[in-house]
Amino acid sequence: MLLLLVRHARAADRDPERWPDDSLRPITNLGREFHSEISRALGRLDCTTEAVLTSPWVRAMQTAELMIEEMELDLEPVTSEALARDVDLDTLRKDIEALGRVSVVALVGHSPWMEELASLLLTGTSDGLMIDFPKSGVLGLDTDRIAPASASLRFFLRPKHVRDMRRRKKVK
Repeated sequence: MLLLLVRHARAADRDPERWPDDSLRPITNLGREFHSEISRALGRLDCTTEAVLTSPWVRAMQTAELMIEEMELDLEPVTSEALARDVDLDTLRKDIEALGRVSVVALVGHSPWMEELASLLLTGTSDGLMIDFPKSGVLGLDTDRIAPASASLRFFLRPKHVRDMRRRKKVK
């Protein structure tokens, strides 16, 4: 299975007056633009997801919906509380198993939990690997099970890489 670990798109700045509950903070127009590019790039890399699990927080849900729209997928995001808190592989495994037989699953969540999840899947510990995981970044991990040290890195796609590729293409 290919897991696409996706950090949510750039969100509005924290503002306790506008969003007293931080989980309600939305993505910005710039975040929407960057994540649209990332989603289209994933489509070109033949990483079309069959299911999207997302944190229930607004910015993650909006990111998941945007990803589905840009990749022209006919599916709805499925919320997973496991993506809105400290890493819990048992709950995440159950959420993924509930999707049925899928070969590509996107998991949309937040920092620092996405970095900790990636580290746990790659090294066996949540602090075994330091990752500079930008907003709208996507880590592609190959795994046959959701367990510590069960995954291998296929790719790490960062918004900067996609923008740089686009610029080079225009120059030629």
